[in-house]
Amino acid sequence: MPTPLSAIEALERLREGNLRFANDLSDPGKLLTHQRRLELASGQEPVAIILGCSDSRVPAEIVFDQGLGDLFVIRVAGNIVAPSQIGSVEFAVSRYQTRLVVVLGHSHCGAVTATLETLLDGEGSESRNISAIVDRVKPSVKELLDTELRHDRNELHRACVRANIRASVDHLRHGSAILEWQIAQGGLLIVGAEYALETGLVDFFDGAPSER
Repeated sequence: MPTPLSAIEALERLREGNLRFANDLSDPGKLLTHQRRLELASGQEPVAIILGCSDSRVPAEIVFDQGLGDLFVIRVAGNIVAPSQIGSVEFAVSRYQTRLVVVLGHSHCGAVTATLETLLDGEGSESRNISAIVDRVKPSVKELLDTELRHDRNELHRACVRANIRASVDHLRHGSAILEWQIAQGGLLIVGAEYALETGLVDFFDGAPSER
């Protein structure tokens, strides 16, 4: 079995892939090759774990120009962190020795919009399950409502998207003994990133080393 990529190597691979995607240089063959399917039938060695939003406009494999077996992807509305998401990350880190975790949020996030509508407009969902998602986003954005951003809904939304990503990153870094040990001893890196729907670019803004 080949040596797993380090967190920095994996991060560079994602950055390079995202630039290809944003510049329309992606290789569509990466996603559909008969030989690759056969190779993966007996196991996988994902280079990165992506905890991303379920939004249909942000498919991680395409955004990072990666192929079958390259990414271990966990998707949930609002890229929130609940026990099942933590367990999924723990599983991939422990089982596959994957060294990089990316919490991937995006501009114009609907879960953030729903949360702001609840907090500012008093609009709530009739579904307790949707409310459970909103309730996990609320703590990360509430304090922003007491700043000058409250006068500009667009700027407030942008700031809340990043605050929500940071909260999920923090939850992963400090909400699991397994992940804490891997960060301290195993070279695990957990970073936050935002995908811009308009440009196709991903900004690794929380915890990621500068580009080489």
